[in-house]
Amino acid sequence: METQANNIHRKIIHIDMDAFYASVEQRDNEDYRGKPIVVGGPPEGRGGVVATASYEARKFGIRSAMPSKKALQLCPHAIFVRPRFAAYKEVSQHIREIFSRYTDLIEPLSLDEAYLDVTEDKLNIGSAIEIAKQIKQAIKDELNLTASAGVSVNKFVAKIASDMNKPDGLKFIGPSGIESFMEILPVEKFFGVGKVTAEKMKKMGLHTGADLKKLSEDEMHRHFGKAGRFYFKIIRGIDNREVQPHRETKSSGAEDTFTYDLTTLDEMYAELDKIAITVANRLQRYELKGRTVTLKVKYSDFKQITRNQSFPSPICDLESISATAKQLMATSFEDGQKIRLLGISLSNFGDAVTRQKQEKDTGQLELFD
Repeated sequence: METQANNIHRKIIHIDMDAFYASVEQRDNEDYRGKPIVVGGPPEGRGGVVATASYEARKFGIRSAMPSKKALQLCPHAIFVRPRFAAYKEVSQHIREIFSRYTDLIEPLSLDEAYLDVTEDKLNIGSAIEIAKQIKQAIKDELNLTASAGVSVNKFVAKIASDMNKPDGLKFIGPSGIESFMEILPVEKFFGVGKVTAEKMKKMGLHTGADLKKLSEDEMHRHFGKAGRFYFKIIRGIDNREVQPHRETKSSGAEDTFTYDLTTLDEMYAELDKIAITVANRLQRYELKGRTVTLKVKYSDFKQITRNQSFPSPICDLESISATAKQLMATSFEDGQKIRLLGISLSNFGDAVTRQKQEKDTGQLELFD
């Protein structure tokens, strides 16, 4: 069986800014400090989506990707603030510059999150924990913001660790403690395990990493398909993925699995509207435009199809994305079909990706999921 040997000598840091957009807003406007701030589209009209919420707002159950109307119901006195992406990108550039003082092996996941490989750091500090401390302190001193850091021998464990002591946290999980840590981790925390797979696991009596470890690799494959072999390694803390400084987005999208099967076009249109809002917000946040809209449909018998439509010019607006997805749905649907999942994605970014490569070369933080 594969071991962690290939990972032992890597020193990986995962940095995750704390409630990033909301924290920037609270930093820049003292009237927002200590109050429940929701950054995203307003709840009026068609309604927006929560991009992020301050920790004061999270106490009321408000979470990212939640409809703004739901957030308002949970916290009627919440302050809704429209995103200022130019400000966030400026901060991200500064964060990236701080990272680059220590290593060039930086893999941004979004404006506020990145992996760093400091196995060989530029300043010859040698200690990943010390580097993480210095980065956190620099972010606090230079930007008046806080970040949480996870330190370990691979990306997966470092990412899990960064979430453990938020906000302003630092957690190290060394090689000898990885497997015992994984054993107590809930199944939904494992990389690649979505809510549907997590529910399937729980119905099988699998609630933690320790439960999953009882299954052989073949059993994991039999129950969860190709992903099962990946889960088999992950629950043992084995993750050989390298930090990739030059990640490129091929597509961006969102999907949802429903608690009951959809049987009418009206139901499907309503769900597609919600998904389209998430996709449009993400594209606009990252300044991406694509030429191809793809609809993903999974039926109750798990049969899956995709349908797409391309445009002569790139788009990112909600109306075009939603209308195209609905049109594709209408031409694909037949009476009597039961649908358990819908998804929308945009691809064929073309010049947008080329522009982002150029921005990356000049030091800007990549804007990819």
